[in-house]
Order: sequence, then C-alpha cells, then structure tokens
Amino acid sequence: MPFRREMAVRYRLLCVGRIRETAIAALVDDFTQRLRRYHPVEIVEVRDAHGAAPARAMREESERLLRRIEASEQFWLLERTGMQLSSLELAERLGELERTGISGLTIAVAGPYGVSETLLRRADFTWSLSRLTLLHEWARALALEQLYRAAKILRGEPYHH
Repeated sequence: MPFRREMAVRYRLLCVGRIRETAIAALVDDFTQRLRRYHPVEIVEVRDAHGAAPARAMREESERLLRRIEASEQFWLLERTGMQLSSLELAERLGELERTGISGLTIAVAGPYGVSETLLRRADFTWSLSRLTLLHEWARALALEQLYRAAKILRGEPYHH
C-alpha cells in the first residue's frame, strides 16, 4: 500500500530540559525536519530539576513527564536498560503501530538521573539506543535520526546515505 501521510503515526518526543549545545540543536532540528516529511512530529520540553539532589531531580522530572502522557496513548521510554533494536527491527515495530491503527506515539527522553519506577512502569516499551550511557541531548538526536531512518525503511527508500 502506498504511503499516505494522513495515516502516519504522530510522533511526540517528551524531553527533560533544553538543548544547550548549538551543534546538537542543529542535528535535532535537521532530523526533525527530515522526519516531518513522513510523520507529524512534536517536541515537548519539560523543565529540568537543575540544582536538585539526584533522587529529587529524578522524581520531579518523572512527574513532569507523566503529567504530559495521556492514559490511552502508546508510550515508549528511552532507557539504557531497555531493549536494543537494529534499525530494521525498529522499523518493523513502528510499522506494526501503523498497521494496528495507533495514531500517536510518545517517546520520553529523561534527564541525566534517569526516571522513577512509576514512569518506568507506565512505559509500553523501553527502548535502549545503546548499552553506553549517553548524554540525554545526544539521545534526543539519535532517537530522531532512527525514527527518520525507520520511516525510510518502511517506505522502501534508501537509508544508508
């Protein structure tokens, strides 16, 4: 079946904090624009708990993320301990969302201290970009790049270049 934009899953990235590095911000903007050719994309930033003790920061940031997630929506959490997927496996998983009629997918990129158990339990899927610990700003850029790559794979377009 040919690609029809009105059937595309809407992607929403919930992110803790703002991007401070201009080079990373440029990457995020670039891949957001590329991905928008295939899917509606929204990036929502929640305030970080700058200066708070790690346990408190994690709790407060998780609560801010949870308030932005609708009870009925599909929710993925980027988490270092989650499941690692190849680009093809990610495309298959996202294609399945499209085939089942899910209209929106929210993906959370937490802050540097991780997430609370409550937010972890709320996730329909925990996705790991790598076993490495990454800056959350880099994780945002990498997630968008992989969503874009998956969109190209699903449409049968070249994606290696």
